[in-house]
Amino acid sequence: MAPSLLGGFTKSLAMTVLSEIGDKTFFAAAILAMRHPRKLVLAGCLTALIVMTALSASLGWAAPNLISRKWTHHVTTLLFFVFGIWSLWEGFKEDGDSEELDEVEAELDAAFKSNKGESKTISKANDDTKKQQRPFLMQFFSPIFIKAFSITFFGEWGDKSQIATIGLAADENPFGVVLGGIIAQALCTTAAVLGGKSLASQISEKMVELSSGVLFLLFGIMSLLSGPEGEL
Repeated sequence: MAPSLLGGFTKSLAMTVLSEIGDKTFFAAAILAMRHPRKLVLAGCLTALIVMTALSASLGWAAPNLISRKWTHHVTTLLFFVFGIWSLWEGFKEDGDSEELDEVEAELDAAFKSNKGESKTISKANDDTKKQQRPFLMQFFSPIFIKAFSITFFGEWGDKSQIATIGLAADENPFGVVLGGIIAQALCTTAAVLGGKSLASQISEKMVELSSGVLFLLFGIMSLLSGPEGEL
């Protein structure tokens, strides 16, 4: 029995929402939106997340073509249990303070001050010279868009949500996984950009980690019971 579109969609939607709410890239989007035009920040963050989701799902889709579906199913099941225990452990260690929000804000503050100092020096040159000195991409895209894209893309690379998406796409319908992931990313990122730091500071990282841990374990149990062919 082939994996269902609805199954991949619902699992990806739920997993991505709980993985992204309170994530480092969520806080980064909220803080960037306070300092730059929201449309550019939202466009940059969303583009990065959509590209990352599509890449991850593609890797997951290709996995059963390289090794047997039985083994990809077992690896995916193991990943769900590992991430579930990991998230629960992180949740129990949290003291309730928004430590990650403070860390992200400090990193962006340092980068902002550094860029501000550089921009004062560059502003003394004429416009033609500045354009020639810009990186190739920045001649066609806004620097703010590039900044939001790069921070989000590299912040997600290697994250447990990316690895979980690869595993999910290997075991479920990849189109459903991509659709659910993109919708979830759009909801979370839009909330971060519109809500800003005031919303981000209200999020309990402890509850998010505990909730995602329970969800990962639930997916692991479902995957264990369903078997490689998706039949209970």
